[in-house]
Amino acid sequence: MNILEIHDVSAGYGEVQILWGTSIELRDGMLTSLVGSNGAGKTTTLRTIMGLIKPWQGKITFEGNDISHLPAHEKAERGLVLVPEGRQLFTDMTVEENLEMGASPQRARVNYAKNLERVYELFPRLKERRTQKAGTMSGGEQQMLAVARGIMAEPKVLMIDELSLGLAPVLVLGLFGTLRELKKLGITILLVEQNVQMALAVSDYGYVLAEGKVALEGSSRELMKNEDVRAAYLGL
Repeated sequence: MNILEIHDVSAGYGEVQILWGTSIELRDGMLTSLVGSNGAGKTTTLRTIMGLIKPWQGKITFEGNDISHLPAHEKAERGLVLVPEGRQLFTDMTVEENLEMGASPQRARVNYAKNLERVYELFPRLKERRTQKAGTMSGGEQQMLAVARGIMAEPKVLMIDELSLGLAPVLVLGLFGTLRELKKLGITILLVEQNVQMALAVSDYGYVLAEGKVALEGSSRELMKNEDVRAAYLGL
């Protein structure tokens, strides 16, 4: 069953159109990757789904309901959560205060203690540093915190923009391992990622975006074998 569907969506900024009839489907409980070159429209797709920018045309449905023009906070209440590129943490607040801010939807507040325990199991380092200010942490720790804050919102769909950006390979491996754990918990994930090989390795299905349109789609295994994808994005 599809939990989220984006039908023929066009969007942009001001008079500049970025998305040109983009269509994506997310199956419940699956990890889907959205890959492509810089400027292909990946972040704009996430921002449009989340309601941070309005679609010019097309339709977005979540659990069978049209949410195309709902504001971002209402989408968050329904279970759509975005971990933005650049983390956007509250740097003067502690780790635990940032996590508390993530638990803003009503159902997440009810389950705050349970979700906090789950986050600390996934990221033991955050538990060790729960009283430390976010701005004093390393880039890898900040990215852990950004993902953990998203989990605190009790997402049905967790969208992550550039998980590995600027991080050392050993930290990247750990974070991608966490994605597998989140999938086991039943969370549907949409991952935008510059490391195409890693993204396809952990995901079930993938879309290749080019110039604001879906150029290719298929199972991650099929895309990794596709000669066009290998030449354009994997350097093979």
